[in-house]
Amino acid sequence: MASNPEDEIHRIVERVITRTLGAKPASVPASVPPVSEAKPAPAPQPPQKKIVAIGTDHGGVDLKEALKATLSELDYEVIDCGTNTKESVDYPDFAAAVARLVAQGKAWRGVMIDGAGIGSCMAANKIDGVRAAMCYDYATAANSREHNDANVLTLGAGLIGVNQAKLILKTWLATEFGGGRHAGRVNKIMALESAVSKDGK
Repeated sequence: MASNPEDEIHRIVERVITRTLGAKPASVPASVPPVSEAKPAPAPQPPQKKIVAIGTDHGGVDLKEALKATLSELDYEVIDCGTNTKESVDYPDFAAAVARLVAQGKAWRGVMIDGAGIGSCMAANKIDGVRAAMCYDYATAANSREHNDANVLTLGAGLIGVNQAKLILKTWLATEFGGGRHAGRVNKIMALESAVSKDGK
């Protein structure tokens, strides 16, 4: 008669304990799961850092540096698209660089700074897939994310101070898109973009 596999395992465990401890154990579990069934716990995966692209013209260099430090403190990876000096440059070049990284999926979000934030917002919105919003306080930052799913934030260095800019940035990054009725409206915005790209009208 073939031996029961569980009885065989029971005898093996008895022998191992007897050899190790020098005495037969008072009781050994009647059923011991096969070693092959034990699976190691999966190693925890480190969370991937979200990437934020940031850029400015000559008017926002100091604010850009302050916001880069804030982004690092919040554990975001930062791509600096320039400029890094106060020599006069054209904001559309840097707004486009930030917006393209977002549109291509190379950055999760984008931040662009110029004197007023308006021109950079216009320039960034010319890039397919970008929904740039110029924000100047807590309410506009939250609204642009919750209602409009903005993926690029533009700021006016000449209109807001460093502390206000940090509050706007933190609020904007932390606010989730509301979805629901807002999703349909955002889809209509993106459909307009697609229509213009298709027929040029």
